Amino acid sequence: VQLVESGGGLVQAGGSLRLSCAVSGSIFNAMGWYRQAPGEERELATLISSADTTYYVDSVKGRFTISRDNAKNTLYLQMNSLKPEDTAMYYCAALAGGTPYYWGQGTQVTVSS
Repeated sequence: VQLVESGGGLVQAGGSLRLSCAVSGSIFNAMGWYRQAPGEERELATLISSADTTYYVDSVKGRFTISRDNAKNTLYLQMNSLKPEDTAMYYCAALAGGTPYYWGQGTQVTVSS
């Protein structure tokens, strides 16, 4: 299984970005987006189940939307109202047993103030 993220970039505060994660093979039942800021540990941002049940950490709730297109084997993350503190490397993950099992290589998101 390979996960390939795209869509990162530089955006001003208040702007939007849409990340994509192309999954080789079948998309996993549970998928998620994690992020890692410089000098920080990687942290969960959002998850989606096979039934499209979603979970968001408080810091992104109401601004980020995770979605999936199973026909295209692609996971998405729509990020609106971006803040400088959202600056991080964003990773797509396929979960098994509730924990990340496969990781993508990451895509950088930088939000300028």
